[in-house]
Amino acid sequence: MSMSVRSSTAAAAAVLLLALGCGSTRPGAILDVKTASALPRSRVSRVIVLVMENKEESDIIGSPDSPYANRLAREYGLAAQSYAITHPSLPNYLALTSGSTQGVSSDCTDCHTAGTNIVDQLEAAHISWKAYMENQPNPCFTGAGSGGYAKKHNPFIYYDDIAGTARCRKIVGFGQLTSDLRHGRLPRYAWISPNLCDDGHDCDAATADRFLARTVPLLLRELGSHGFLLLTWDEGSSNNGCCAEKAGGGRIATILAGPDVRHGGRDNQPVDHYGALGTIEEAFGLAPLGGAADPSSGRLTSLFTHAPHLAR
Repeated sequence: MSMSVRSSTAAAAAVLLLALGCGSTRPGAILDVKTASALPRSRVSRVIVLVMENKEESDIIGSPDSPYANRLAREYGLAAQSYAITHPSLPNYLALTSGSTQGVSSDCTDCHTAGTNIVDQLEAAHISWKAYMENQPNPCFTGAGSGGYAKKHNPFIYYDDIAGTARCRKIVGFGQLTSDLRHGRLPRYAWISPNLCDDGHDCDAATADRFLARTVPLLLRELGSHGFLLLTWDEGSSNNGCCAEKAGGGRIATILAGPDVRHGGRDNQPVDHYGALGTIEEAFGLAPLGGAADPSSGRLTSLFTHAPHLAR
């Protein structure tokens, strides 16, 4: 059997993770679901953002501990000069969703921001969205953690106009992710944060790669004819950086996958988290927020056969 990511989708996608209620940080429980080929094929194009944790690019690309991530990068596109904004985690998550760290420089769990964010833009443009958080005990949960869930990896709950409104009901657990996949109900913009083990924060790279191998094939099925998956890491282990905003959160792996992504594409131009956000915003016809408006933050557009346009 071919080891191609595209041709092995059905075999690799027989399982999906569901959230565990609580307990020590460990991989999520496995739920048997239909193979990817049996899931309903999407009639709309969507963007899925999947964020992993705390690995330098060299810890992933070329590493024997990450065979699936490397297959994905070979089959689709790799931003070879991709950089996180800063350390630690939370400011990078805010950067990916608002074009700013919002003045946050720690993994605070009692801080919040009134900053404009991508949800504001999506809702104004009538584009559906949802954020899926593994091990989150219930929507609108504001606690620092629960089992493998960590608030610092959920940027949406830090925004005042999400946490303090009915919008927070769209921040859900992986049980809802499974249901939405089965019924073809993923939103146009979907954010996914695995738990502290599956994202590689508390567990090794091999464990995180196994999560990707059993989850990503299902997501690829649901991208539609012109959508894409953005797989990235929040920060690296170094202070390497790029771009006018002086991103210095380490060189990270950023992989694009989708039907319009160039096969084996490589982009050697510098891009940071703001540039990744800007790529998504432009695909939806939205104006770039904050640092995403700075041309030096880069874009991922060259990894596509043609610039994505998903506004309709």
